Amino acid sequence: MKEFKVLGPGCRSCQLTAEMVQREADRLGVEVVVEKVTDMVEIMRYGVMRTPGVVLDGTLVHTGGVPHVRTVREWLKSD
Repeated sequence: MKEFKVLGPGCRSCQLTAEMVQREADRLGVEVVVEKVTDMVEIMRYGVMRTPGVVLDGTLVHTGGVPHVRTVREWLKSD
């Protein structure tokens, strides 16, 4: 199971990112947990200056804008 955190204030881009991760995981049959993190202190702990940020299994993998769907698929297919 992969654990994703979408970091951001809850803006539309953050919502779209979380929805895309869940949708693509469902489409690929990958089990995921998607958590939305809106606490600015926790977001800053990851060093995110532009949201949304995406954390995959504890590692920051993206910041600033909605990631491309191909990128999300790569995250889901990685070991």
